[in-house]
Amino acid sequence: MEKNTIIDNEGLEKEKKKNFKENNCVVTNVFKVIGGKWKVLLINAIYNDCPKRFGELRREMEDVAQATLTSQLRELERDGIICRKAYAESPPRVEYKLTDFGKTLIPVIRSLENWWHNYAEYRNTL
Repeated sequence: MEKNTIIDNEGLEKEKKKNFKENNCVVTNVFKVIGGKWKVLLINAIYNDCPKRFGELRREMEDVAQATLTSQLRELERDGIICRKAYAESPPRVEYKLTDFGKTLIPVIRSLENWWHNYAEYRNTL
């Protein structure tokens, strides 16, 4: 019986495309969690000076609107990257810390920073 390599290759091509889509989707999902203009900055700010109060974050990121800051913090909390602790005192005090799982993002962020520096050097050689 003769083997039809065209049909066999089509199957391989479909598998390659499927794998690429799946792998690409995983990376896309990572950026859904940490993407956006402020999230990585927030993660770094909270990591560098933990716990971090809302007012401190707002002063450090003066270009971000309060509603945007609140929204970004809520998303990071929802995704398990940070935890929020509210104290029952007057005036109200809220502190943010990275969760243990959120701390695992620090090496990822540092790796992306290193990549960016290498990329910038590469672009200067063109």
